[in-house]
This record gives sequence, structure tokens and C-alpha cells, in this order.
Amino acid sequence: MTDNHQSPDSRAERDAELTGRFRDGDEQALRQVYDRYGPAVFHLATGALPTAADAEDVTQATFVAAWLGRGTFDPDRGSLLGWLLGIARRQAIDRLRVRSRERRVAETVQAQPAPQSAPADPDRVVDRLVVADGLAQLPPEQRRVLELAFYDDLTHQQISAVTELPLGTVKSHIRRGMASLKRRWEVDGAAPRSRPAGTHRHR
Repeated sequence: MTDNHQSPDSRAERDAELTGRFRDGDEQALRQVYDRYGPAVFHLATGALPTAADAEDVTQATFVAAWLGRGTFDPDRGSLLGWLLGIARRQAIDRLRVRSRERRVAETVQAQPAPQSAPADPDRVVDRLVVADGLAQLPPEQRRVLELAFYDDLTHQQISAVTELPLGTVKSHIRRGMASLKRRWEVDGAAPRSRPAGTHRHR
């Protein structure tokens, strides 16, 4: 028998039973909740975000957040669907903020003076390749902060502005990232022959 053929009381009992299993951590219930409410969450995300890929990411993030925070859901305060849509709205807002921040980074980089054209120095090219390889191994936030310092030559204050990270966090990421790069280069025996761009001036 499908839900359409059940009485309202029966459907309410089934919803309550599913909600209870979800809150108790039943992974099968998570799958059922996803199948039932995933399309509604995706529809909301699609209307709020510019791309389907963003909407898919937000839908996934919504159910991950809901699963991790399932103990905070109170059925006396509203339906499970309403709770999920509330999470989805917050996730969509966060995604839009990330997009906005990325645009500001791009604008900041584009506003930088064009580099002076000069014949490529082979040693400098090798150094930058070594740096790029090392950066690729770092955690995303450390990599991003160091890329802004190395390649865009931004000061700590400018990096803080474009990333919206506190200045102390920026300095911490740079310090830890540089330490990781140093350890990696020491192990690989591939220490750059000159300092990377953007790390030579006082900040």
C-alpha cells in the first residue's frame, strides 16, 4: 500500500516513526529521509544558487549537517522537512558568501599592477614549480593564504581582507604552511634556491 492510500493518521504515525529512527541514528532512516525530502531540499537550493552543481553540493551538505545535528531536531517545534529546509537555506547563504568572497579575491588580484615583463629566469621557474608542488600538499586554507602571498604578493592585511579571516589566523596559516613546506623540502632535498615571491618584505 502506498502513502496515498493511507489515512492521515497512519501517515502521521509513519512519519513519527521515521523521525524517531532518524534521531536515533538509524542509517536506513537517513536514506529514507533523503529519498523523501531530498528533492525539496534540492529545489530550494536550485532557486537560491546560480548553478546546479552548487545546488547539489548544498543538498549534500544539508543532509550531512542534519545527520550530524540530528539530536537537536525537536519535532514539537516543527516538521522534519521544515527543519531540513532551514538548514538548506543556511547552507545556501554560506555558499553565496563563499562565491562573493571568491569574486572579491579575483577583483583584488585583477586590481594588482601588471608584473614587469622580463625574460624568464630558469632558476625562478624551477623554484615556482617546487613551491606549487609543495602548496598542493597543504590543507586548503593554508594553501590559499600562501598562494595569495606567493603569487599575488598580498600583504597579511590584504589577505585578511579578501579571505575575511582574522589577521592572526592569516599569520598562523602562513607560519604553519611555511613550516610544512620547509619540512617537505628538507625531506625531498628540493629546497628552492631563492625565496619565493611575496615572502621577502616586512608585513
